[in-house]
Amino acid sequence: MKNLLFLQNIGVWEVLIIAFIVLLIWGGKKIPELMKGLGKGVKSFKDGMSEVEKEIKDIEKEVKPEE
Repeated sequence: MKNLLFLQNIGVWEVLIIAFIVLLIWGGKKIPELMKGLGKGVKSFKDGMSEVEKEIKDIEKEVKPEE
């Protein structure tokens, strides 16, 4: 699995510190809203990617003669 360049050396403590800072900045009430928005964004991205893959497969079927 490929690691992102900026996430190669991140450990458990670093993740906990980042989560704590996020909690301090936005507070406990805003985090569920942020996660809901993030989830919707990821779902939209996945839907868009699957649509593009479907269009590519359709184009390949049109270009490639049936055997």
